[in-house]
Amino acid sequence: MHWLGGATALAALLVGASTEAQSPAAPVPAPVPAPTTPTIVAAYDSTDHALPITLDEAVRRARENAPASIQARGAERSNRAAVRSAYGSLLPNVSLNLGSARSFTDPNSRTRINNQTLAVETLGPDRWSFSNGLSLNMTLFNGGKSLYDIQIAKANVTASGASSVAQDFQVALNVSQQFYNALAARESEDAARAQLALAEQQLHYSEVRVKNGVATKSDSLRSLIQLGNAQLALLTAQTNLRSADAALTRLIGSDVTVTAAPEDTLLPPVDSLVLDTTSLARLAENGPAVRQAQSALDAAKASRRASRAPYLPTISASYSRNGNGFGRFGFGSDPYNYSGRFGVALSYPLFDGFSREESTVRADVAEDNASAALRDARLAARQLLVQNVDVLRTAQERVRVQAISVAAAQEDLRVQQLRYNAGASTLLDVLTSQNQLSQAQTALIQARFDARVARAQLEALIGQPLSQVAP
Repeated sequence: MHWLGGATALAALLVGASTEAQSPAAPVPAPVPAPTTPTIVAAYDSTDHALPITLDEAVRRARENAPASIQARGAERSNRAAVRSAYGSLLPNVSLNLGSARSFTDPNSRTRINNQTLAVETLGPDRWSFSNGLSLNMTLFNGGKSLYDIQIAKANVTASGASSVAQDFQVALNVSQQFYNALAARESEDAARAQLALAEQQLHYSEVRVKNGVATKSDSLRSLIQLGNAQLALLTAQTNLRSADAALTRLIGSDVTVTAAPEDTLLPPVDSLVLDTTSLARLAENGPAVRQAQSALDAAKASRRASRAPYLPTISASYSRNGNGFGRFGFGSDPYNYSGRFGVALSYPLFDGFSREESTVRADVAEDNASAALRDARLAARQLLVQNVDVLRTAQERVRVQAISVAAAQEDLRVQQLRYNAGASTLLDVLTSQNQLSQAQTALIQARFDARVARAQLEALIGQPLSQVAP
């Protein structure tokens, strides 16, 4: 997009040489070698090595592959698992135990004296012993903490869902900006090619006029400078396009270099968008960032209520049944000796070093912070809505005005070229018209880029495409 590199030096040269162009009677300077057309570096067309991709496809692939989107979806999955875990805390914990053991004794000590008969008895070989057990533990009451944990987990799921939506639109905004960068670079490349063609044509006309003796050699030199500037403008535009393609390829996580499809018809004309500020304001008040802040506040409120639970006693119940014997885990013919136990316990910490008080204060502070963040998120949504709507409307008007300016500059250049060929104007007039056309084209490309980005920013703010907002 930098077409006017070297324009300052060119203007100084043209001003210094204007007297020579208008004073054919001035002394002739030393002979100057005839100007030759500089070698133009072969143009690089990124489309030869890049796969064209539409904006919708680029956004879809970025949402699938972007690390931030993957992390957001992972956080939502983790929070959903936390909800199941919170419900599971209302159920008893069940444990099943199975064990086996074998004792080894000295073979020389396998005899014993029966105390009743005083007879010597020989013990049998060592055997495996087995055991089994079943235990259940359940918290009957813990001050309502389990219920609060469920509320916190649900609020976190809602918050992570809003965060995922916000992240999706942030990814879409980043991809859109880079996509529009590629489009602007391609438009700049097309304009630079047209500028180069004009410079080559002007050099040809200047050489013909110098050869026929109706113009000075300074005209050819000026045309050479204009041609070099056009070449630099083309190389700059191609560099910008390759950089934009590389950035877009990284954003969508592609192994193959991609570029913005020039025929993407999914981009409506920026001047055809009618903004319904009332609908936009309502959507912005409930946009992804606001919903995320509201969910964070709900979780903080539940955490504050849960922080009061330790001030109430905890009641728990337990049951266990265990057996042991020589049958294989109780399935053999040998009978098992079983024992069971059922208990209910109540505990209440009288003093825990002010840990409960600290937890309560921290929960209150977290709720205050979440409330302030929600208020700021709503105010920020209003601020960004006003800014982006004004930017988009201004950019739309700039597109309209700059399109007229380009048409006027093209017509002025055409007239000046005809006048120069007819000998009715100087080369300076032609070069001035060319520079004005380049500036108008640059301004038009920038206006289109600003309008497209402002549109993408509004969509990220409200959490849906502007095309779905009824006027």
